[in-house]
Amino acid sequence: MTAPRRIAVATGSRAEFGLLHPVMRAIDDHPKLELAVLVAGTHLLGPDATVTEVEASFDIAARIPMLEPGETSRVRDAEALGRGLSGFAAWIGAHTVDCMLVLGDRIEAFAAAAAASVAGIRVAHMHGGDRAPGIADEAMRHAITMLSHIHLPATRRSADRIIAMGEVSARVHVVGSPAVDGLDAIPALDDEAFDALGAPDIVVLQHPLGRPADHEQAVATGVFKACRRAGRVLAMHPNHDPGREGILAAIQGSGVGGCRHLPRHDFVGLLRRVRLLVGNSSAGLIECAALGVRSVNVGPRQDGRERPDNVLDVPDPRQDDFDEVQAAIATALAGPAAPARHPFGDGDAGLRTAAVLASFDLETHPLAKKTTH
Repeated sequence: MTAPRRIAVATGSRAEFGLLHPVMRAIDDHPKLELAVLVAGTHLLGPDATVTEVEASFDIAARIPMLEPGETSRVRDAEALGRGLSGFAAWIGAHTVDCMLVLGDRIEAFAAAAAASVAGIRVAHMHGGDRAPGIADEAMRHAITMLSHIHLPATRRSADRIIAMGEVSARVHVVGSPAVDGLDAIPALDDEAFDALGAPDIVVLQHPLGRPADHEQAVATGVFKACRRAGRVLAMHPNHDPGREGILAAIQGSGVGGCRHLPRHDFVGLLRRVRLLVGNSSAGLIECAALGVRSVNVGPRQDGRERPDNVLDVPDPRQDDFDEVQAAIATALAGPAAPARHPFGDGDAGLRTAAVLASFDLETHPLAKKTTH
């Protein structure tokens, strides 16, 4: 009997783990696969230390420290990348692994992909081919694509971009976005949990773009001001990226309710109760689209990603004028329920990914990559 393929899955953040969870579950359940979970990045930072959410669902094969508490500059990210590259390489050197699976564009995914690719391990990449030119991580997503041997894009458009980069079409498998997996099984928050969060009308999820903290604070303050005029607001804390402290200062100074972190199950349950998501998170374009929740997307962070019908865009608001944001919020709240139409798959991305990883042909996905250019 052939031994199962050992698939290492690298996870580095709360949001990305929420997407990877159904994929990891499908790998763990597949008879021809064996799962090894590698935890890095912000999972290991306090005060939330979301590694606890990972270990509540899966055995952890390794913890790989990268980031230092309170350090969010690009230079510190580069240093963390070096630590991650070394840590992932050390684990690969001590264990047998057939494939490294990563998702997205963050430094944790880049470190894992680079370590595996250089060490002669096949890399599988989810959500490659997406466009997000509003953030510095855009380049890392495409770099991971070039390091990868198995491509698992969320949409046909993203797959076409990967092929346009020179990747052979036989190595590109459209699986959908795992962000859609399992949404139908998550109920709305009950009244007690919803009231404990302030019973908000609007959730704001505004992430930094790597700009100076005072710039991020000014933008976030304007967004919160526009939202407060429309109803009760809950602001989720942003990613641990450069400029984060500016958004945290805006939350504290704007008089809106703040929430450090919600497990994905609770976050989706919250979205089912609110009228609107505002900010620049991909959740506004993927999860909200699948749930039929209106979204106001502020700024350039999601530029290039497909726009479902639930989204209203405010492309680049001025720091001192958020009338456009306020007008978009009013339009969204006045409109009918959003249609649940989107290009991100049918909720079986995890199962499709596991099937590809269990069956891919070694000659079709060789370590010595060839491109069409």
